[in-house]
Amino acid sequence: MSRERTAEKAEHARAQSLWELGTKRLTEGRVLEALRLYEESIALRPTAEGYTYRGWAVSSLGDLDKAMEDCRKAICLDPDFGNPYNDIGAYLIQQGRHNDAIPWLESAKRAKRYETRHFAYLNLGRVYLARGEKMRALDELAKALELSPGEPSILKELRRIDYSVH
Repeated sequence: MSRERTAEKAEHARAQSLWELGTKRLTEGRVLEALRLYEESIALRPTAEGYTYRGWAVSSLGDLDKAMEDCRKAICLDPDFGNPYNDIGAYLIQQGRHNDAIPWLESAKRAKRYETRHFAYLNLGRVYLARGEKMRALDELAKALELSPGEPSILKELRRIDYSVH
C-alpha cells in the first residue's frame, strides 16, 4: 500500500473517530464540544454524516436555517443517506411549515440508506395530525410502529389521536 493511501486511510479513520465522539458528546448534551468535533471531522473529510450531525447540533442551539443548510450539504455528498431528509422535515415542522416538510419526509422514507426510517413515518404522522388528517396520521404512525415496535415516541403520538366519530 502506498504512503498516500495509508495516509488517506488514517485521515478517514480520524474523521470517523471525531464524528463518533461528537455524536457521543451530543447525546450527553455537550453541544458545543460536539459541534467542535463535527467541524474537525468535516475539515478532515467532509461526509454526509458529519454535516447531518453538525446540523443536529446547530439545531439544538436554535439555528434551524443553518441546520437545514448542513443537511443540504449532506444530501449533495450522499443523496442515498436518509437522515438529512428527515431532519430537514423535522426542522420545518418546528418552524410550523408542515406542508413544506412533506416532500422531505417522503424522500427520507424512500432513501436507500436509512437505519431509523421509522422517524420519517413518525414525523409525517405528526404533520398529518397537525393538519387534522387523522386517518393519514394513523397510517403513517402504524407503519412507524411496524418498523420500530414499542418506540415510545410513536406510542405517544398514537395516544394523541382522537378516535371518536362525529
